[in-house]
Amino acid sequence: MKVWKQIILVALLLLAIFAAWMYFYHDASDGGGEPAPRNAASGQGGGGRGGGQGPTLVVTAPAQTETINTRLTAIGTGRALESVSVTPYTGGMMTKLLVQAGALVKAGQPIAELDAANEQIANDKASIALQNAQNTLRRITTLRATNTVTEVQVVDAQLAVANAKLASEEAALALQRRTVTAPIAGVIGILPVNAGNFVTSDTSIATIDDRSQVLIDIWVPERYAPQVKVGQPVTATAVALPGREFEGKISAVDNAIDEASRTLRVRARIPNPDDALRPGMSFEVTLLFPGDSYPSVDPLAIQWGADGAFVWRIVDGKAERVPVRIIQRNTTSILVDAPLKPGDTIVTQGVQTVRPGAPVTIVNSDGAPVGSQPAATPNAG
Repeated sequence: MKVWKQIILVALLLLAIFAAWMYFYHDASDGGGEPAPRNAASGQGGGGRGGGQGPTLVVTAPAQTETINTRLTAIGTGRALESVSVTPYTGGMMTKLLVQAGALVKAGQPIAELDAANEQIANDKASIALQNAQNTLRRITTLRATNTVTEVQVVDAQLAVANAKLASEEAALALQRRTVTAPIAGVIGILPVNAGNFVTSDTSIATIDDRSQVLIDIWVPERYAPQVKVGQPVTATAVALPGREFEGKISAVDNAIDEASRTLRVRARIPNPDDALRPGMSFEVTLLFPGDSYPSVDPLAIQWGADGAFVWRIVDGKAERVPVRIIQRNTTSILVDAPLKPGDTIVTQGVQTVRPGAPVTIVNSDGAPVGSQPAATPNAG
C-alpha cells in the first residue's frame, strides 16, 4: 500500500475515535464542562448514593463472637440394652410353649413347660417323708417328757426332720425348674423350637431383648480420648430412619486405647420410647467438642483483594480496612481470624464504594440515616 493511502486510513481511524469520544463523553458532561464520573455500584456520581462529594452511605452489622464446635462422627451398630438366650435347666420333652414371637413378657413370666411327671412324683415323695419325720419328732418329744426315750433319740429325730425338709425343697425346686421363665422383661424373638421337641440344657428356647434403650458402640480416634466423658450428650441417626435424630448420652468409656487401631471404645445409650429402633441397626453417632472462639461477621461483609479477604470496620465515622482469615463458613455468619472485637461496626452493604479513611454515613436497609426521626406531618389548615 502506498504511503498516501496509509495516511488517509490513519486519518479516518482517528476521526472515528474522536467521534466516538464526543458521543459517549461529551453528552454526559454537565453543561458542556468536565464529564461527570459514574459509580459502577450505584450509577451516580460523587461519593455516595446522594451524589456530590458527601460521605458514602453504608449499612452495617456488629461483629460477634462464636465458638467452633469440633464435630466427630462415627459409625456403630446398635444392641439391645439387655439380650438373653433362654435355655432350660435340664433336658426333657417340651409340652407347652406359652408365648409367641414378638410378645412382650415380664421378668419371671412362664414361657414354656417341660414334661414334669418324674419331678412331680419326687416332690410328692419328699413331702410325705417330711410329714412322717415331723410326726416322729412330735412322738419322741412327748416320750422324752416321761424319760421313755433318750436325748440322743430326740436329736436324731430333729436331724431327720431337717434332712427331710431339705429333700422336699430340692424336689420342689426341680419341679419348679420344669417351667421355663423369662429372666428379664423384653420382647420375644422368633422361636426356634415347638411344643413336642426334646430339648437339652444347651437348647435355646427363645431370645428376649430389652429394647427400651439401645446401646451403640463406636470407636473414637485417640486424640479425642481425653475429651470423652460419661454423660456427654450425643446425637444418633439410623440409616433405616432417615431424617430422624435420636438424642442420648455416653454411658461407658473403655479403660485403654486399642493399640492396633489407636482408637478408644465408647458406648452410647439412646432411649427408645416408641420402639422405633432395633438391635443390629447401623447408626451414625455425632459428638460435639467445644473448640476455640473467633469473631463472626455477616457473610456480605467479606471482600476480596489482591492480598486476600478483608472487611470494612467503621471507626469514628471513617472506614478502616481489616484483613481477615476465614476459619469457618456458616449459613448466617462467617468465623474469621482477625483483630475484631464484639460490637465492632462492620459494613455489610455499600462495600463497593467504601475507601480507606473515607467518611461514611450509616443508614438502615431503607436508606434512612441510623438514629434519624421521621419528619412530622403538618396539620391541614
